[in-house]
Amino acid sequence: MQKHPRILMACLAAALAAWPARAATTAEIAAETTKANAFFERVFDENVARSPMFMTQLGMKTDHDKWDDISEARALENFELGVRQFAELKRTIDYDRLDDQAKVSYRMFVRDAERAIEGWRWRHHDYPLNQMSGLHSEAPAFLINFHRVDNVADARAYVARLRGLGPLLGQLADGVELRAAKGLMPPKFVFALVSDSCREVITGAPFDTSAKKSALLEDIEGKVGALTDADAATKAQLLADATAALTGTVQPAYEKLLALLHAHEQRTTTDDGAWKLPDGLEFYAYAVRGSTTTGLAPEEIHQLGLREVARIHSGMEGIMKTVGFQGDLQAFFQHIRTDDKFYYPTTPEGKAAYLKRANEIIDTMRARLDEFFITKPKAPLVVKPVEPFREQGAAGAFYEQPAPDGSRPGAYYVNTIDMRGLPIFEMETLAHHEAIPGHHMQIAIAQELTGIPRFRKFGGNTAYVEGWALYAEYFPKEFGFYTDPYQDFGRLYDELLRAVRLVVDTGLHAKKWTRAQVMDYFRKNTPNPERDIFTETNRYIVWPGQATAYKIGQLKILELRERAKQELGAKFDLREYHDLVLKDGAVPMDILEENVRAWIARKQG
Repeated sequence: MQKHPRILMACLAAALAAWPARAATTAEIAAETTKANAFFERVFDENVARSPMFMTQLGMKTDHDKWDDISEARALENFELGVRQFAELKRTIDYDRLDDQAKVSYRMFVRDAERAIEGWRWRHHDYPLNQMSGLHSEAPAFLINFHRVDNVADARAYVARLRGLGPLLGQLADGVELRAAKGLMPPKFVFALVSDSCREVITGAPFDTSAKKSALLEDIEGKVGALTDADAATKAQLLADATAALTGTVQPAYEKLLALLHAHEQRTTTDDGAWKLPDGLEFYAYAVRGSTTTGLAPEEIHQLGLREVARIHSGMEGIMKTVGFQGDLQAFFQHIRTDDKFYYPTTPEGKAAYLKRANEIIDTMRARLDEFFITKPKAPLVVKPVEPFREQGAAGAFYEQPAPDGSRPGAYYVNTIDMRGLPIFEMETLAHHEAIPGHHMQIAIAQELTGIPRFRKFGGNTAYVEGWALYAEYFPKEFGFYTDPYQDFGRLYDELLRAVRLVVDTGLHAKKWTRAQVMDYFRKNTPNPERDIFTETNRYIVWPGQATAYKIGQLKILELRERAKQELGAKFDLREYHDLVLKDGAVPMDILEENVRAWIARKQG
């Protein structure tokens, strides 16, 4: 019996599908990889061109006089552009004909695009004005730290940006109002902290009659004063223009922002967690997936945190016995909190002593880097205090990346507002985390990589970036660092903080813990001072999910290292493992695991 043509076509299609595809030739792989990398570079340029601020951070001076457009219309344009770029990738690039590195790039691009598409629903589930971040504090810090003034044109661009702060903060206020209309408002405690930060920006000359200069005036005066292509009259005019912009634009813009904050403070509630937001639990699960780059659910993370807290407490009890302390762990915590020998005084001399010692710790590690690393960063590193206008709400320490062109070093920032928040016993582990072999090592190396698209050099995910930094605190212990038992306690002190984060972040946002409950858990389970507890708790509230990434990332990097050691035996090389982890930029945890498995297979022959 003759078969129907459609049946024959179906049989033919099935046969073709089952037939093994022809393997791509070396030339075809090279051609498709070249095409893919050209696509990634073009897209990177398209996206950078839409952000004057990112261009400045990269050391470029295109649109040096402008701010980013943060309007709703621009956000939609950016989203639509991303969707078109994603569709173009899928349509024009054959994944199966890419080399291994290009396949990683392809998968990372797809992951980012898919997350952006999923995240469009949640684009307003954030707090544009909060004590940890936001353009009210980031814009002045940006001008001071990123806007280079090498000539008169740069100085005029700086003044133009001062004038542009009015429209920028106006767009910021529009975004806050839009979220408030949807029931998306930060809890009440945030408003006083943000208001203090705003007031600090417009405190001092020329905003008032005090003898002290504001941070912005001091910055522009220093930068204009150092110009070599301007005479005295030109410099005087530039400073007059800057002063007029500060008093005529910047000050009124901040005063409007303060009025908005006051009005919203009267309307908000004291509920803290993301659960209070529309579809808040679903949003939080999305946030956690993004931070950890895993499929772990909030409850799984909570239970992991409880186990890690118990393990670290056990290690602390061992150190307590080593130093001969009589009493239980809570008594030891109280001793650590209150004994003045563990803290520099909050004086100019105490702050300077801390910075000096931090540099010494970094130099000690730098002298031994060859033992642990093949690839090392070229970019220099500086240690500096957080500026006064953002120290009130800022973390105890953080890192800012260097400029790719070498014009700006990496910066390890220390918040010296209250030296009780910077215990001496924490100095070694903190320097390892923020500087080397932590953030500076990883981020500077990523920027200096060759042969990978730029979106991988300057992008990242929190689990990898913070997981590496926490791993960088840990592994020096295996090689003779932390010889002082109190410094070793400091290592566990910081690791305990990251374990506690798993408990309290999920507690806040998934279990409806209050701010008071979180602070009480801190007091019972950590030796952290009140200032630290205050700042950390407030941070988790305004950045849902972010704090869960540190421990998850560290545990994965350690797990993969131990698997490699076990399977490779004498063939395992720590320097090669570190190079493997660092040489691809900030990859998601699942891709890192694939890279490690492939490395093990190659080493096994």
